[in-house]
Amino acid sequence: MPQWHFPEGDGFPARQLVEGTLAPIVVLDAQLRHLYVNPAWVKASGVPATAFLGRTLGEVLPDLQSPDDVLFEVLADGRPREATVSGTTGVSSPLGQRLWRAVYHRMDLPEEDACLCGIGVEISSLRRYLDDLETAHQRLALLDAAATRVGTTLDIETTCQELVDLLAPSLADMAAVGIVEDDFTGAPPPPPGLLRLRKVRGSAPPGMEWLLHQMGGPGPYVDVPRGVATRHCLDSGRPWLGNLASDELFQKVTVDPERTKLFRAAGIHSLLIAPLIATGRPVGVILLGRAGASQPFNDDDLITIQALADRAALSIDSACRYSYEHTMALELQRALLSEPSTPHPAVEVAARYLPAGRSVLVGGDWYDSIPLTESRTLLVMGDVMGHGFQAAVAMSQYRSLLRTLAASGASVDKILGEFDRQVTQLGLDRLATCLLAVIDPRTGTCTAASAGHLPPAVLRPDGSIEVLWPPAGPPIGTGLGGYESFTVQMDSGTTLLLYTDGLVERRGTDIDVSVQALQTLSLSADGPLDDMLDTLLTRLANGAYEDDVAILAARQRADNG
Repeated sequence: MPQWHFPEGDGFPARQLVEGTLAPIVVLDAQLRHLYVNPAWVKASGVPATAFLGRTLGEVLPDLQSPDDVLFEVLADGRPREATVSGTTGVSSPLGQRLWRAVYHRMDLPEEDACLCGIGVEISSLRRYLDDLETAHQRLALLDAAATRVGTTLDIETTCQELVDLLAPSLADMAAVGIVEDDFTGAPPPPPGLLRLRKVRGSAPPGMEWLLHQMGGPGPYVDVPRGVATRHCLDSGRPWLGNLASDELFQKVTVDPERTKLFRAAGIHSLLIAPLIATGRPVGVILLGRAGASQPFNDDDLITIQALADRAALSIDSACRYSYEHTMALELQRALLSEPSTPHPAVEVAARYLPAGRSVLVGGDWYDSIPLTESRTLLVMGDVMGHGFQAAVAMSQYRSLLRTLAASGASVDKILGEFDRQVTQLGLDRLATCLLAVIDPRTGTCTAASAGHLPPAVLRPDGSIEVLWPPAGPPIGTGLGGYESFTVQMDSGTTLLLYTDGLVERRGTDIDVSVQALQTLSLSADGPLDDMLDTLLTRLANGAYEDDVAILAARQRADNG
């Protein structure tokens, strides 16, 4: 095939210009075979010029994508067009895939067949820069999403599920989270030298869920020995990466050969383990896997996942701390709120305490029944302001103080006045609302006084509920005093109901309206008080309660003589 020659004339040094430029230039015939390549393209391709002549690009460099359809269009209508040439050549490049942007012109020379001239410029570095920029944007978007999607509650299970749902499928095909278990209540501790992880949550695509159930073995825990990759991550605080892992490498993660078989059966080829470190200590670990056609993890993935792990660790640590404090406060409160006794046989009492939903700490609600002289019974319902362990401790102080004051035999309004005075003098810094009610079976009456507490209600024998509105006094701890009592008749079969605001308070609704709504209910006044309280709570519940609920029911026994 004849070689293309530069046209002569007008003294224009065409050859010098074309062969001296750094831009690759080629000349192709109507069948896209090379007639000429300049030194710049020879250098870029790693192929001598003679190897190109008479052959198409695909024949010389099969790993390059040639825009043949665009070239034939230029030959057909003569309009210049831009096109992209991409792939790999015989010259190695740190950029991997290389990219050229070229413009093609049709050349119509005298006594020559139409041919094409292509002039290109390599934009591999620019493409890599744009790809890196896009990766960075995606990473920032993922981190931003983590800030709003992970840790929306103080529940450990929910937080871990939010984390794995974010990681898979965004960064992995499979994700699982294990939490370091420090409390072995209800289970024997792990053998010496082993660290216990509690399997919390996982995420996998349809068809791979079985792997999550089986890879940790039976039971809710995994005891991890030293020398295992997971343990190394927790001890060192550094991630572990196993790309295109061999069975031997998988053994460093699983220890048990059967687990390696599970990974293989699921098509997992790469694993990444990232520790969850908060305040300098490990709180858990993330296990990520890629399967099938997914690419192995790269450095960008490692950076992104570790950044997500660092953020998630804080949320999980907060959830763990909350869970511990919530459990301690709840145990304290339940210990203090033992079932009230029935001081006098003439009165029967029942109570319920329900902690709030997961987003709220245990509060300072309390109730009590205290025997008085002459067969009378003092019923107490109180609510220390605030939540958490400190509120529960304050509640125990107030409860003990009120029991001491009740022993004086004073009237309910006088007890509240002295209660308020002593709380103020002692410097206890939490206000509390309180309702006292004395049931006197001899006279069939109930005398009550309120320190800023919600009004009591009575369940009549016909099943109707009536709210009683006593004079409202200031909360305990204000030092203002000024409490008044009121007395109502308690007919046979009437039940007195004392409660805290968690029973009736609803977001967006005035509390007085919520209290009055009690009067729309109708309950059976017969049968055990426990059954009546369960029915009342069921009818008022709308999902989890937003605040703690304490409720106390009391009535004179029908056989009292």
